Amino acid sequence: MKNKKLFIGLSLVLLTVACKTTQLKSKQDIDTEKRERKIVVYQVFTRLFGNKNTTNKPWGTISENGVGKFNDFTDTALHEIKDLGVSYIWYTGVPHHALVGDYTAIGVSNDDPDVVKGRAGSPYAVKDYYNVDPDLAVDPAHRLQEFEALIARTHTAGMKVIIDIVPNHIARKYEGKNNPEGVNDFGADDDVTVEYKRDNNFYYIPNSKFEVPDTAKPLNGEANPLSDGKFDEIPAKWTGNGSKLSKPDKNDWYETVKVNYGIRPDGTKDFPELPKRYGSKSYAAHFEFWKNKEVPDSWKKFRDIALYWTAKGVDGFRYDMAEMVPYEFWSYMNSAIKMANPNAFLLAEVYNPKEYRNYIHLGKMDYLYDKVETYDKLKEIIQDKASPDALSSIQNGMKDIEHHMLHFLDNHDEQRLASAEFAKSPERGKPLMVVSTTLSSSPTMIYFGQEVGEAGNENGGFGTHSRTSIFDYVGVPRHQRWMNEGKFDGGQLTDKEKELRDFYKRLLNFSVNSTALMGDFGEIQTSNRKNTKDFDAKIYAFTRWSADEKLVVVTNFSDSKTSNFNLEIPSNVIKKWDLKDGNYSLIDQLYNQNKTTLVVKNGIGNVAITIAPLESFIYKLQ
Repeated sequence: MKNKKLFIGLSLVLLTVACKTTQLKSKQDIDTEKRERKIVVYQVFTRLFGNKNTTNKPWGTISENGVGKFNDFTDTALHEIKDLGVSYIWYTGVPHHALVGDYTAIGVSNDDPDVVKGRAGSPYAVKDYYNVDPDLAVDPAHRLQEFEALIARTHTAGMKVIIDIVPNHIARKYEGKNNPEGVNDFGADDDVTVEYKRDNNFYYIPNSKFEVPDTAKPLNGEANPLSDGKFDEIPAKWTGNGSKLSKPDKNDWYETVKVNYGIRPDGTKDFPELPKRYGSKSYAAHFEFWKNKEVPDSWKKFRDIALYWTAKGVDGFRYDMAEMVPYEFWSYMNSAIKMANPNAFLLAEVYNPKEYRNYIHLGKMDYLYDKVETYDKLKEIIQDKASPDALSSIQNGMKDIEHHMLHFLDNHDEQRLASAEFAKSPERGKPLMVVSTTLSSSPTMIYFGQEVGEAGNENGGFGTHSRTSIFDYVGVPRHQRWMNEGKFDGGQLTDKEKELRDFYKRLLNFSVNSTALMGDFGEIQTSNRKNTKDFDAKIYAFTRWSADEKLVVVTNFSDSKTSNFNLEIPSNVIKKWDLKDGNYSLIDQLYNQNKTTLVVKNGIGNVAITIAPLESFIYKLQ
């Protein structure tokens, strides 16, 4: 983009064209379109995916431990990901973030290790929103072109692209070296003499100086010209997690600064509030609401950033810590994105169940993390801390929004599913995966390496074991065996790892082709726990159906006990399935080997089940 007029003009063209074709579509229309098939998201930490280096030295440099590149996502690699059943790839860590490395030759300033976590840096301390991480490019001077080529390859492979936007905070040293002409940097026009002003991009602590928190020495004590326990910031700004201290705590997000969205320090709103009735209105109506209204400068900056990436072919965004930003802003930005691309995939990290519906209906989010309910409960179940019975209550309690609650068992923030701290083995994660995938119409997400049982055992330096480090240059061992020096054929996988990937491939591909998984949920756990002899406490069962597909899902969370019982299908389900008394064949859809019979007598069904430890069946009525 050569100038500001062209940048703004492109945004207006995108919005105008989209408006003409989509403004008559209601929220219900869009939801119906999305409900046709289940969605699978493959999250990949971009810098680690293609790294072939197996050194894994703690605090290792980029030359010692290696790094993956955009170009490592070859046509073959993308084809193999697509074959897992994947609809979207979330390329995590793409925007240029602060790191400890020298790219001054291409005009990028060095970052101060005192305010960088790890050596490779946190992907959530973005330094320049209009370009991408130079570590990810073969030729850093042309890194944006290399990412644009990856977008094109991903689309050619039949998948769509998601990247991160982190609206709540940015790197302590943000430098927009690639801003479109006329776009000012964050904070460039701020009045730094006051704590708060609506159009300031940051909050300030007047008459103060930022002090580095008392932390372990950066880079594990390695000498660096910029590592002196100081960082020049006068006046000090609020820290990313909201700390108002000029010297934040070591556990604060001290590498970032909080962005001001027009929330005054006392918590009141300094912008027009969105009427509650807009919860049922379309994104086009939200877009119209915000037209000609005065909004804080930070709103405009992030809207323009999102539209910039949308114009480059990015199909959606994952929003970091979205609940730390008011839902009125999300209405403003998401409606603008939807006017440019009605099919944009908008996923938010929100952890407060009381706010779910506000961020979905008023904030116009497509999907939220189902972390604190389904994910947490599944983790408790496999760790023998809870019964699976509660899963039915969770599902029924979110019936009105279940399609919007993304399910996952592994991501960059959480302990890896196969780790000793979570499921203890990849095999113990399999029943969790079946339930997570089939319980609702929500999208399913897996994290790269999950499908081959990656356990995150490496200590990268700043990042420690049980999570694959997002702060360090590391290799990912099981994933590397699948990658097989860039052949992406699983040539180095063990037989167990191959079997596990086959399981994921079967499960995910079934899910994206199943109409029942986009249909109704039938709770049968309660009646079986009450009426069925030998129905073990670690068995979980439910039904799913659509007009043309009926499923019975049975999972055994026990890793030691084979269970034999007659599963009852209650009369209310039999009636909804319109089944007469008689015998009906059921065939498992995972491996197409296990068959059994549904016997309906006096309007109640029974199915003879023999299920081994950690086994799951997805029975389809023939």
